[in-house]
Amino acid sequence: MHTRPILLLAFAFAVMADPVSSVAYAIEAALRALDGDLALLIPTMSVVVLIIALVIVNYQQLITRYPQGEGAAAATGEAFGEGWAFVPIAALIVDFVLTIAISVSAGASAVIAYFPALAPDRMLLALALVVVVGGATWFGHLGRLVFALMTIAFIGVTAAVLAYGFGATPHPIGTITDTPGHQSLLAVALAFPVAMALATGVEAPSSAIAQLGQLDHAGRRLFGKVTLWMTLGIVGTITIGLTLQAHHLRVGIPPEGTTQIAELARIAAPAPVFAAFQLVTALLLLSAASSSFQAGPGLLKALSRHTDRDGHSTGILPATLGHTNTHHTPYWGVLVFTLSAAAVTGAAGGQDQRLVLFYAVSVFLSFLAGLIAMVVFSRREHKPGQLVLNVVGATVVGFTLLVNLARGEPALSLLAALLIATGLHRIWVKAGRPRGVRDAAALAESDTG
Repeated sequence: MHTRPILLLAFAFAVMADPVSSVAYAIEAALRALDGDLALLIPTMSVVVLIIALVIVNYQQLITRYPQGEGAAAATGEAFGEGWAFVPIAALIVDFVLTIAISVSAGASAVIAYFPALAPDRMLLALALVVVVGGATWFGHLGRLVFALMTIAFIGVTAAVLAYGFGATPHPIGTITDTPGHQSLLAVALAFPVAMALATGVEAPSSAIAQLGQLDHAGRRLFGKVTLWMTLGIVGTITIGLTLQAHHLRVGIPPEGTTQIAELARIAAPAPVFAAFQLVTALLLLSAASSSFQAGPGLLKALSRHTDRDGHSTGILPATLGHTNTHHTPYWGVLVFTLSAAAVTGAAGGQDQRLVLFYAVSVFLSFLAGLIAMVVFSRREHKPGQLVLNVVGATVVGFTLLVNLARGEPALSLLAALLIATGLHRIWVKAGRPRGVRDAAALAESDTG
């Protein structure tokens, strides 16, 4: 029992690495959508945090219902039939690829903000980081403790930047306007979906609790729910803190070759703190990429053809995707994600801000599938309070998804997810509709654990 608090902290800080790292680009993405209006940035990011809270409240129900860690895929499969589980599964696959691409691109941006001479080699630097992080994964998964330490280090240094910043003298930099291009309410409504990239990884505890094989169902539920609320508290506090400080210091859309939070830290804090901030930002972003290099190939492994513990043949993808090396790494899956992430990173020129819109679409498709499934359960089980909460959550998530899709190019993320889902479904049908597909995410997480 005395080790449980340590396990909880290690689990929680490791799982929240993705949403915490999203702070590095989500606030700037919102400001760009507002055309540099710092006054509207505060209500915009407040809406983002409130929506994350709404998603978390709904995902608590998923954790309660599926303490084995099956999450949205299990809910969708149970509500509409197992074949529909491929929708959130495909969304997760796209999300993992984009997480790697945007994390290494943002990591490259953090490095370039400190070493501007590297700016002409941005794309090569980002591609090199994809290969380095992917290659490192071949030699075994980084432990949960490493991700937790990276997250804690980022939180600590960010707290120092905030402490210095609120006493610093404003120093306007970048593009700042008072005209977002639309009326204030409409401008916020159009901008906040862009920053919902901050919500990526919020769903992780609902599936990551499958790693906690040493706990019973009650323990997993507790760990999952506590992690959800810790994520909201930490991500929300950092996001609003940096947003207020950007407004106070007058840090607008940054010049080419740097980032908004880098300029904020440069203005707010002494040089050694600024250097530490850039270092921990880059390391946290690479940790987020490494986490997806674990989860993505693990999911492909869970979907590959294999024999389960009961001797039954299951799975739909080629068995080679389940082959592991001496470090228990599914190396062909790592190669698939390395090539896919490198292609996406190259297409975006290593620019994280070009990828933000695509990023929010894939994860919100998974959110929407899970929440609609919860609407079905609440209605079927005559739980009016939960039904209202699920309907509101699904409506807000659906609106966010539609606004991002209306921008045009982000529809490519939705198209990619739907094509993958359709392809997996066809393979599943040809394989005789083997059962257990909806449990793939939980199986992948338990293997990681």
